[in-house]
Amino acid sequence: MRAVETVPTDGSPDAAARLGATALAALEGDGPAVLPTGPGDPAPTDDLLAPVDDAVAAVVTTTGSTGAPKAVLLPADALRASADATYARLGPPGRWLLALPAHHIAGLQVLLRSARVGAPAAVMDLREGFRPEAFAEAVNRSGAAYTSLVPTQLLRLLDAGGPALDALRTFTAVLLGGAAADPSVLERARAAGVRLVTTYGMSETCGGCVYDGRPLDGVTVTLEEDGRIRLGGATVAAGYRGAVSEADRAAFTEDGFRTHDLGAWRADGRLRVLGRADDVIVTGGEKVAPATVERALLAQAGVREACVVGVPDPEWGSRVVAAVVGDDLDPEALRAAVAPGLGRAAPRSVAVLDALPLRGIGKPDRSAVRAHFGGSERT
Repeated sequence: MRAVETVPTDGSPDAAARLGATALAALEGDGPAVLPTGPGDPAPTDDLLAPVDDAVAAVVTTTGSTGAPKAVLLPADALRASADATYARLGPPGRWLLALPAHHIAGLQVLLRSARVGAPAAVMDLREGFRPEAFAEAVNRSGAAYTSLVPTQLLRLLDAGGPALDALRTFTAVLLGGAAADPSVLERARAAGVRLVTTYGMSETCGGCVYDGRPLDGVTVTLEEDGRIRLGGATVAAGYRGAVSEADRAAFTEDGFRTHDLGAWRADGRLRVLGRADDVIVTGGEKVAPATVERALLAQAGVREACVVGVPDPEWGSRVVAAVVGDDLDPEALRAAVAPGLGRAAPRSVAVLDALPLRGIGKPDRSAVRAHFGGSERT
């Protein structure tokens, strides 16, 4: 059995470097497995710090998109397989720039991918948040070939333009994941010369394992009858530890990991992620996928971000509501613009916010949006 060591991070380069070195040692079989923690995280409980199987190199908590975060057991072999498959898809091994919180799986993977090829990652100082000017300075100092971002960061860099956008163009590849990205933002970035690669995955698959809709080498994607996505292969975690439900434990099967996401195959054979199964809104007996409504809103002039949820309604069971971010937006005009194409799925209320509430690595906080409309129950 292998001991588990907590490695605190605070957004500083020094803390990220300590985590990277400790995680690399664990990956190579030297020293304890790592349990990264971030600013404000509660102290790990005794069951999280109990010894793990020798094969496990890291214990990483999920971002808790819905419900409480869970602790995922990541074997060294799975982490290595993920890094090797990433380079096989992107290009030659190289140095990475860490612009994400180091204690989440995407940040930890940046550190490990870089360290494994003998080029420790360059690290942005995130203690004062993500700033485009600081990103540009970090890129210019680092000479990194790769980086990983979430959509909110990409949008800020595109809006900033100038040195920030120039810096973004220098990367061989920019991985984009953590949350769904607005197609218009992707088009805008690619038109500006940014070499984007969209990713899909989660802590339970050592991070992104489907790039631009296609699984990495050694990864399998299966759609169940109801459209739920099941991911299998070399990058799947060994399971959860600590207090989780039987349903969560049952998500790990002989065939891989049964996600909470719904998907469909595009005509070209690529995977399209439709959103979380438990985010589907049932209104008047009709099922509404929030992603469908969000895409309609994002297609309207001035809308930069959108988050759609359901809140309890005495007549319809649930009603569809939306929070949007943008410039000079008229909520009623937005409703009128999308209603013809959406029918019953059209939002009954639209709120214009200065920024969407986020959680974890940059995912919309649907519970907070629901609370904004006075709804506390999941619908």
